[in-house]
Amino acid sequence: MMIAAMALVALFLLPLAFAVAAHYGGGSAQADDWRTARRDSSGIAPDAATTPEAVIHVYAARAFRWRGAFGVHTWVAAKRQGEAHYTRFEVMGWGVLRGEEAVRVRAGVPDGYWFGNPPTLLRELRGGDEVDALIERLHAAARDYPYNDTYRLWPGPNSNTFTAHLARAVPELRLELPTTAIGKDYLPGGGLIARAPSGSGVQVSLRGLLGVIVALEEGVEINVLGLSAGIDLWPPALKLPGVGRLGFADTPGTPLAPTSTRSPAES
Repeated sequence: MMIAAMALVALFLLPLAFAVAAHYGGGSAQADDWRTARRDSSGIAPDAATTPEAVIHVYAARAFRWRGAFGVHTWVAAKRQGEAHYTRFEVMGWGVLRGEEAVRVRAGVPDGYWFGNPPTLLRELRGGDEVDALIERLHAAARDYPYNDTYRLWPGPNSNTFTAHLARAVPELRLELPTTAIGKDYLPGGGLIARAPSGSGVQVSLRGLLGVIVALEEGVEINVLGLSAGIDLWPPALKLPGVGRLGFADTPGTPLAPTSTRSPAES
């Protein structure tokens, strides 16, 4: 029992305490007013107007204010071949209690700061017809999301639950969500067993509060009360709640070879 308690403290409580101290000690960008906080482009995404190929990007950024000490907000941005704008796929909690929809699929800045916090690119796919087809599946998965009228910061369903839902619907993304994406382990429909978000393994989860993931992309992750810790075998890294990944960085992905010869004018 003593060893188990020490392990829990080492894997969950100490990293979380460090993350909170770093957040309030200036280690994370903090905006005072959401109305004036940065939401402009961070310069990561290629310019849609000058990029004829299809693009799918997945981003994560520290959440606003105190939430950022514990976790991130994630979203997907995509453009079809020849499109001159990106569409953002994400869930937001604002307005849900007033009857607004949680799922927001609309044109927007693909790589914008999230209320002052810079985004990190988690995954990238670029190509032709095959990426266009994946984007259509993203739209279908967004329509099928079962919690369009519900948002719970913890343990879910929230923005990270939605991104994980999209990832399971499009396993070609091989998306490894960070341990700081609280809510990613909340399985839609109250399921107990599902494919891991990356599509490369399996996860077991009890309402997002207790569970485990074993997968090629994620490695091994343990979820306790919505907080995740684990080990990634390749690239090697230790994954901690609040802190995130410590070790070799995970690569965003390799662009797919385009299979279409359509020009932007023909799209």
